[in-house]
Amino acid sequence: MKKYATGLLLVLIGMCVAAPVSAEIDSTLDVHAIIRKIDQLYRSSSSYAEMEMEIVTPHWQRTLSMQAWSEGTDKSFVRITSPKKEKGVATLRIDNEMWNYLPKVNKVMKVPPSMMMSSWMGSDFTNDDLVKEFSLFEDYSYELIEVEGGNDDEYYVNCIPREDLPVVWGNIVTACRKADYLPVWQKFYDEKGKLIRVWTYTDIRKFGKRLIPATMEIVPQNKKGHKTVMRYLKAEFDLPLADDVFSLRNLRANK
Repeated sequence: MKKYATGLLLVLIGMCVAAPVSAEIDSTLDVHAIIRKIDQLYRSSSSYAEMEMEIVTPHWQRTLSMQAWSEGTDKSFVRITSPKKEKGVATLRIDNEMWNYLPKVNKVMKVPPSMMMSSWMGSDFTNDDLVKEFSLFEDYSYELIEVEGGNDDEYYVNCIPREDLPVVWGNIVTACRKADYLPVWQKFYDEKGKLIRVWTYTDIRKFGKRLIPATMEIVPQNKKGHKTVMRYLKAEFDLPLADDVFSLRNLRANK
């Protein structure tokens, strides 16, 4: 598998399907620069973040607090810090291998590639979303498009996965601000062109020297009343990390 660096990372509510490329689109615009900016938005040589994830369903609602570390596009580590019931649950990815640690049974479970698109902790985030296995820039082809009801202040990019890429998406349409290429929303479609989920970005804030959307919301289109909201409370980039952060030993450390 290739690396996914989009960060905890991209869609908007709406049923419009991407239109063909129009002659009105600026042909001199570097679409590669747009995708590269989005792809690296939450990534750097290293990073640390404190976040909360709110999971909403028609029958229950809960909020998880967590810490997350990353190193380049090869290593990711996430640990839940609250509530008490889930405290210590952790996820580690090194290259194309991934493990989950369940403190209640003191067991480390390796996640097979077939489970990368499965839900993480009952949320609308997948394992792949959480650890950023794929990269829009490296693993997709993309082109500027127009969309019905588009905003003059935004660019729209249609991303199509390579034929050999093992993902369920037929295409992903991303909207970003023209001023700084920050993502606004992203829509994920299946192979038949049906909208499956919408990912929106809001609450743009500066963490250190980096400006990022601090809140991301996923709304699945096939699950009425479901949504997951991820909020960045703290984020640091390009900082020194201990050598043992990305290790199976650290995975078991119930801090």
